[in-house]
Amino acid sequence: MVSKKIKIDPDNKVMFNNNVDYCVGTGRLGLALTEEYLKELAFVQEHIGFSYIRGHGLFSDDVSIYHEYEENGETKVEYNYTYIDRIFDSYLKLGIRPYLELGFMPGQLASGTQTIFYWKGNTTPPKDYGKWTDMVIALLKHLKVRYGDEVSTWPIEVWNEPNLPGFWFKADMEEYFKLFKETFLAIKKYDDRFKVGGPAICGVRDAEWTKAFLDFCRKEGIYPDRITRHHYTVEFPERTGHYDYSKLEDQVMRFANLQSTRDIVDSYEEFKGTPIHLTEFSTSYTPHGVIHDTNLNAAYLARQLSGLGDVNEAYSYWTFGDVFEEQGVPDSLFHGGFGMVAHGNIPKPTFWTFYFFKQLKLFGADCVYRDDEAVIVKNDNGYAGILWNIDGEDEEREYSFGFPDGGEYTLVCKTVDETCCNPLKLWHDIGEPAYPTKAETELIKSSAQPLVESAVIKTENKNAAVNVRVKKNGVVYFTLTKRSFTPDRGYDYDKVISFH
Repeated sequence: MVSKKIKIDPDNKVMFNNNVDYCVGTGRLGLALTEEYLKELAFVQEHIGFSYIRGHGLFSDDVSIYHEYEENGETKVEYNYTYIDRIFDSYLKLGIRPYLELGFMPGQLASGTQTIFYWKGNTTPPKDYGKWTDMVIALLKHLKVRYGDEVSTWPIEVWNEPNLPGFWFKADMEEYFKLFKETFLAIKKYDDRFKVGGPAICGVRDAEWTKAFLDFCRKEGIYPDRITRHHYTVEFPERTGHYDYSKLEDQVMRFANLQSTRDIVDSYEEFKGTPIHLTEFSTSYTPHGVIHDTNLNAAYLARQLSGLGDVNEAYSYWTFGDVFEEQGVPDSLFHGGFGMVAHGNIPKPTFWTFYFFKQLKLFGADCVYRDDEAVIVKNDNGYAGILWNIDGEDEEREYSFGFPDGGEYTLVCKTVDETCCNPLKLWHDIGEPAYPTKAETELIKSSAQPLVESAVIKTENKNAAVNVRVKKNGVVYFTLTKRSFTPDRGYDYDKVISFH
């Protein structure tokens, strides 16, 4: 057992930009036509409430927007918005709005046949850039008619990971820059209030792509509204059967990589200060990354969420739920899926990390303490904080808090760790049923809730000491707030609990 003592200065001011609820990722948009998908999204929205949702496949054939036909020997184009209206109607009903990722290529508009994923998203450039931009603007016009002028506030990103040859034919940099330019200029000509970002790169040659993109924008006199990139934090995985096993990368190194993008952008006078959006982030970058289902994932991401706002205006976790088909339909309940929620609305430990950070945001805006294992904020009623322990020994941490007035305070701790909130372990212990029954699902879900504990803390000389135990791979959310004690006539709690 490791013991630490930390004194909290109530007058301290610490930078902490908590934008945890700005955006969340999803698989292809067509999945929003399914019941289970919407149940998982409703569950996430009820408990966390994200503002935007970003996914692939807006223009893919399963959403069926773009169609060419022959008439009198002439090729003509028509658009079908039946499915996208259903999808976006469902989103808005749940209080979430699209972060418009423009891709992939409709089959009839594509210049080639290369596709990616089980659902075959076409990843080649358009055969006709005029028809591509016409399609983009026609969609924006349709969305404005249907949903009103607020559509002009929906963020836009041009394509997804063009620096990877699977996502953009041959990872052709110059061809992507052409796509960005034509799309950007068309959108701005239509309505310059739209915020358009790129290049949406991931990992490979990230610095080279960022510099080349900004050089291109400078040359063309283009000013992107956001620089977008992705952020995953594991080494190359080892595949065994259906599953990918990866080692986590060092957090200091990963934060330094994010800082390097900020530094590159700020090195250009005309682009200095341009917001950076992480339009995807997670630990493993595969939909069978077994770490996603673990308590370690939850603790590691607590550290990430405490610092991602330092140099990034927005960051979007990939993804909210396990209804996902990039490598095929999932083979089992816990299959290493990206989602923070498993089938049957079983919250994974990572779900609670995001929930806790949302609660921290709702509690108050003044951060008084932050390190690599904790973040603590205060308001007029007291303190709230999140503590985590990434793969270390159990720790006992003692925090000393100062208050302007004395009196009694209520300490509430919500704990998620491998002992008290570990649905993966229960699923394993009952035999790893790939397709659990209703009763088994409910049993597993019952093991997926935080442990809630409370205590009354009495201040001494306007100070209070609080001891919190954070176990290996644990995440703890606590509040320490002024106690209002209003017992009913004749009710004696001490007598009740000692009565024989």
